[in-house]
Amino acid sequence: MVGARILVAKPGLDGHDRGAKIVARALRDAGFEVIFTGIRQRIDDIVATAVQEDVTVVGLSILSGTHLALTRRTVEGLRAAGAGDIAVVVGGTIPVSDVPRLLETGAAAVFPTGVALDELVLSIRKLVARTDAAAVGLGTPASPLEDSCAQA
Repeated sequence: MVGARILVAKPGLDGHDRGAKIVARALRDAGFEVIFTGIRQRIDDIVATAVQEDVTVVGLSILSGTHLALTRRTVEGLRAAGAGDIAVVVGGTIPVSDVPRLLETGAAAVFPTGVALDELVLSIRKLVARTDAAAVGLGTPASPLEDSCAQA
């Protein structure tokens, strides 16, 4: 689990990356290998990078209000590339009412603004552990966790 590769991406036209950089640093400090794409990334480029870098998780940081469409397109892109096993998580300015829709779209977890970094790191560790277990046939992703973020 520790050392798992995570891609932190800023899709779309949103140019604000401070939160994504803070999350990337927290994940790095927790022992994950983090690849940061920078701002204004196209979904096709995010998918290609995720596949090329053999990541376990793609983390989308979205502040622009386009989180539903960008998350759906990322999940669909990964599936089309044969990488549907890569978990997609999304964070940023996410209305609580959109969390269930993001999970239905295929997001493995949603981290609205205000989730503490230690909670985010713990949730990612649990997600990676479940993903690793499912990959070797030891189980499937669990039901939602009882914390301030939502997970599938």
